[in-house]
Amino acid sequence: MARFPLLPLIGSLSLLLGACSTNTQQVDTTAVQATEITSAPAQQQGSALLMPFKKQLKSALVTGMQQGPDQAVAACNEQAPTIAQSLSIDGVSVGRSSHRLRNDNNAPTPWLAPILDEYVNNPNLKPKTLALTNGLNAYVEPIVMQPMCATCHGESIAPAIAERIHTLYPKDQATGFKAGELRGVFWTVFPAEQAD
Repeated sequence: MARFPLLPLIGSLSLLLGACSTNTQQVDTTAVQATEITSAPAQQQGSALLMPFKKQLKSALVTGMQQGPDQAVAACNEQAPTIAQSLSIDGVSVGRSSHRLRNDNNAPTPWLAPILDEYVNNPNLKPKTLALTNGLNAYVEPIVMQPMCATCHGESIAPAIAERIHTLYPKDQATGFKAGELRGVFWTVFPAEQAD
């Protein structure tokens, strides 16, 4: 039986696996100060970084709705955080938040709360690009309530769906919305140098 030194083999394997990995460390999105900026490159970068999140989330929700509203609730509960985490890599974070939360894990950070308040109090629902005090940029897009979303977020929710939502989210505040209203925001935070 041939014997091979185990340590060099393990070390080589670790280097190979490490070279293939992606940095999934979350960026600090708790910066307290934010200033709106008009940088076209930063806005384009933010929009581009959010696009995969929005597309994958919509796909999961549409697939869930095709299988029934209960599956759409499950998609929001199980897949949405996984999608956000998988796309929050290499110094970029993506997520969503709201002024009326369903999931406390989506609570707005200190820099995002004033933006949400501004959207709630002003129907001018245009995306915003911000410079954060920690050397990061942020891009925020409003989520406007769509008719399809009324099944789980509208004024009249079927009792079985309401019960499922309450089971998963006992502190849910994300109902009673009408089509066209602000439902929340998509956001991304990314290094400012990426937009230069």
